[in-house]
Amino acid sequence: MLSAEELLAGSTLAFEVEVPEEVLRPGADGQIAHAPGRKVRLRPLTVADLQTISRAAKESDSLVATLIVQQALCEPEMSVAQVSAMHVGLMQFLLNEVTRISGMTATAEQVASAANAPLAKAAFVLAREFGWTPEQVNGLTLGQVLLHLELLRGKSRQ
Repeated sequence: MLSAEELLAGSTLAFEVEVPEEVLRPGADGQIAHAPGRKVRLRPLTVADLQTISRAAKESDSLVATLIVQQALCEPEMSVAQVSAMHVGLMQFLLNEVTRISGMTATAEQVASAANAPLAKAAFVLAREFGWTPEQVNGLTLGQVLLHLELLRGKSRQ
């Protein structure tokens, strides 16, 4: 069995990630020579980080990506305002790296499997049939989902 120390060890790691020149300066079209050593140091996010980000971003969904990158960026340390000033391509690159090192990426097979899950299909049907937003569907209990599906099935028989 793994020990608690072994399970927690991954959260203390930091990874050096090289930022490609084309990501750092998009549109330069090779006018700038590749300069090695353009690196940042990122750490994996912890459950506590995600809880903090979730609470802080409750007011603004657009803040989530910014907070994820800001929390994971060890070197250089940057404020939320500084991370918000990054160009979108750089933000997307760093966000992808943070999700990768945090183990939050999903394979195409995992995404397909999740999309084919009965509950996901039910949520899609309810959203389409009733014009509900994903938040409204997510707010339903399993009993409410089943009731609405049964109502739709009864409606189609008439």
